[in-house]
Amino acid sequence: MDEVWTIDVVAERFTEAARTARRLPRVTVQGYVSTWPVVAQSELEAYPDREKLYRLPPPSPKDVDLMLEVMQWVQVLELDERHLVWMRAKRYDWREIGKRFGCDRTTAWRRWKRDMQVVTDKLNAKAKPSANRL
Repeated sequence: MDEVWTIDVVAERFTEAARTARRLPRVTVQGYVSTWPVVAQSELEAYPDREKLYRLPPPSPKDVDLMLEVMQWVQVLELDERHLVWMRAKRYDWREIGKRFGCDRTTAWRRWKRDMQVVTDKLNAKAKPSANRL
């Protein structure tokens, strides 16, 4: 039996997709490399530096596939709705989201809830087997 999608499950998948997108390697110009050899550091030298910015490890291929699947889901939403959904997936505060869209935080929450319901309904409709296939 196919799984039934809920708003909470869909919202969690959007959050995971935003985390995965953050962990992707940066896009850089190819061709510029350093000719310096890699230096082996002692234990004290390798200790975390407070001033250095550390990045998360790259995502697994499964995580990237799940992220791409979620990115296909937003195609059913309008552009502003997509921005709202992704802002919340990136854990923006409701007050900041409300400022971005020129509305109150509760209105932003209601719109997000409606958008999540639209995506959930679309996923559940896709998962339902049709009666004509018998």
